[in-house]
Amino acid sequence: MKQKPPGAPRIGCLFTPFYEPSMNISKYEQRALHVLALGGRILHEREKNAKITAVTCFTREGMILSDFDLATFQKLLRKGLIESRLGSPYRISRRGRMSVRAQLNNQG
Repeated sequence: MKQKPPGAPRIGCLFTPFYEPSMNISKYEQRALHVLALGGRILHEREKNAKITAVTCFTREGMILSDFDLATFQKLLRKGLIESRLGSPYRISRRGRMSVRAQLNNQG
């Protein structure tokens, strides 16, 4: 039987690091992910010790998502569904885009 060289790609590998179909996402997390997927952003305020103390989720049109709080933000961040690059506002990550469920009433 012939062996593959060490650097050869594996055929038939179903591993995708960004999609987890069994991830549980709450209603509030889904709502925030939909806003972010349609172009929204999360602005944050920090203390002097770099700890985030307040967050506000804005839609693309500039409206504020009222039921978004620090606890929801921390859950999304812990699951890797949102990210910030170089200190910019938090936006949806690739993993977040793959995890969000479709809605019929998207006005995008």
